[in-house]
Amino acid sequence: MLTAHTIKILQSLDKKKFRQKYNLFLVEGNKIICELSNSNIKVKEIFSTDPQKLDRTDIPVSHISENELKKISFLKTPKDSVAVCYLAEEERMEDKNIQLVLDGIQDPGNLGTIIRLADWFGIEQIICSEDTVDFYNPKVIQASMGSFTRVNIVYTDLVDYLSKTDNVNIGTDMDGESIYSFEKPEKINLILGNEGNGMRPETEKLLQKCVTIPRFGSSQSTESLNVSMAAGIILGQLFSK
Repeated sequence: MLTAHTIKILQSLDKKKFRQKYNLFLVEGNKIICELSNSNIKVKEIFSTDPQKLDRTDIPVSHISENELKKISFLKTPKDSVAVCYLAEEERMEDKNIQLVLDGIQDPGNLGTIIRLADWFGIEQIICSEDTVDFYNPKVIQASMGSFTRVNIVYTDLVDYLSKTDNVNIGTDMDGESIYSFEKPEKINLILGNEGNGMRPETEKLLQKCVTIPRFGSSQSTESLNVSMAAGIILGQLFSK
């Protein structure tokens, strides 16, 4: 049975300051929890309504009721189990040939989807501005569907990083070169800006190339694409070259 104190701590982990205070975050659902054993994420404990579904012996699994699960879950429809995990130590890897760089992405669903896309295309590292949404946010973890365990995510001062990197800094712009005719450089930083405002002027100044996704619809009335949708289209093209 969960104590009121434990429930209170777990419920507080939807906020970044409490995740940092307790050095903990939550992962929900048996499928994603089972992927943790192949990652560098350390699991503190697991609470489950059906412990037999988790064939793990190295980490304690505590049996809880459906009602208790509802209290600690951040999902509208809770999934079987919740793993309490320690925040991982952040380490920046060397620049990879293709990296994503996020400038002020705020929507947790977008970040989760972008992490999932990176994993799909084999992109090992994402560089984020310091004000990009925290990837330990429960909605990011859920939207990434386990991909957060395979993609290295770093938060840093983007102006400092982009002015020193050897990768070619590429941004998106309505007046940029069509992604379908764009010649791919050997080493790329694909920079994606904030959902409403795009990238900051100081980031834009450091772009070396701009690309755009041409519209084919006859009405031409769609204002823009969702940032994660645009990322998927651009990556699909870059990897086909």
